[in-house]
Amino acid sequence: MHNQQSSRRHFLAAQALGLGSVALTWLLRQDGALAETVRPELEKKSYDLLPKPTVGQPQARAMVSLFMQGGPSHIDLCDPKPILNQLDGQKFPGDIKYDNAAEASSRVLGCPWRFRKHGDCGMEFSELLPHFGEIADDITLIRSMTTGVNNHGESLYALNTGHTQAGRPSLGSWLTYGLGTESQDLPAYVVLTDPGGLPVLGTHNWSNGWLPALYQGTVARSREPRILNLDPPPQLKGLPQERYLEYVAKLNREHLARHPGETDLEARIASYELAARMQTAAKEALDLSQETEATQKLYGFDNEKTRDFGTRCLLARRLIERGVRFVSVYSFAQMWDHHGAIRGGLPQACLRIDQPCAALVKDLKQRGLLDSTVVHWGGEMGRLPVIQNDTGPDRVGRDHNTYGFSSWFAGGGFKAGHTYGATDEFGHRAVEGVVTHHDYHATLLHLFGLDPKRLTFTRNATPQSLIDATATARIVREVLA
Repeated sequence: MHNQQSSRRHFLAAQALGLGSVALTWLLRQDGALAETVRPELEKKSYDLLPKPTVGQPQARAMVSLFMQGGPSHIDLCDPKPILNQLDGQKFPGDIKYDNAAEASSRVLGCPWRFRKHGDCGMEFSELLPHFGEIADDITLIRSMTTGVNNHGESLYALNTGHTQAGRPSLGSWLTYGLGTESQDLPAYVVLTDPGGLPVLGTHNWSNGWLPALYQGTVARSREPRILNLDPPPQLKGLPQERYLEYVAKLNREHLARHPGETDLEARIASYELAARMQTAAKEALDLSQETEATQKLYGFDNEKTRDFGTRCLLARRLIERGVRFVSVYSFAQMWDHHGAIRGGLPQACLRIDQPCAALVKDLKQRGLLDSTVVHWGGEMGRLPVIQNDTGPDRVGRDHNTYGFSSWFAGGGFKAGHTYGATDEFGHRAVEGVVTHHDYHATLLHLFGLDPKRLTFTRNATPQSLIDATATARIVREVLA
């Protein structure tokens, strides 16, 4: 009986996986006649970072996210609302959704800074962002972003993982899972953190969630050592380390053979092997002494205020041009969270990032990399049009606002010199061309040639994706070139 069952299984497996069956399946899929069905896995999957084919024609191959954690005040930076200055100090003539009711005020707070138009497109920016004005003709400014979850953590989860709950894979993890990377000597997904501190939620922002650990973000720093524990101890350098790594690799292969399909084990082994290759490749990629004085000055190295963020923006460019798929550059925790003292705090925050962010776009463009690289700038929220902490002119601030805020995008298939969407006359809610976090993700996946319905990972026998099947998501074609 055992032999009969074994023979039957072998026969069925041979027919199911035979050349004729594979060819028929391929032809049906090409003709669109093959139904999408969930099949049991006949063997455990393995995962790697090799480049993967796309289902559509990609316009972008890499992305840099300049994430302004804390919530930049859109109505003070890139979404001018003249009525706020007309009503400054008066009672707000409408309903406000407060996050912190204890410190809330119903009095309008006007914008203390002047706006002016920039570039041939006439895009408006505050005087706090003069360098942004220099790239106005290269970017799409979306003034109608929304997540609708009015606190930092939930909004960060929404923008970074597509969901407001913890434990999901980040956008960078999904992209590297779906696309792999062009370089096998550098991480596919790199996170450049601020020495001032991690953003709210910390490592959750670049977590692989339940995707294999191979797709989590690798943290690099703006200061040496940029990647911790990259160098071997002095006594192991050279031939001793080579022999040691060969021996460890042999043990790892034998161990993995006894535990096939263990994705965490595979990812850990792959990470060890990548770390060995990175000893050379990462050192070269992160060595800014190779850059000209003119390039360093472009990024603001000659100014103490801009040097750190400029360093990370330049590192991002060097990583992208060497094949890294996704780079996140974070401002430090709550740098933009101006519940109070916004008149002093907001100018300082802008000074740190204005020149370096614009430099990244200019540098990518002059090197021919912008067309294939998406650059994103924005935070997880904006700010409200009314006063918070009404205890004196120098102490006032603005509360959270996730119902309408701004982000901009450059390159990778986005229009140049384009403004899209609008908030209401007070800058409180998105009212035209609303772009949700689901729309944001659907548009990005489209630009990378990926289909969110096909970019799935089976977990507990259920296909999971960046955008749930129950979510309403649209590709925002109005912002695409």
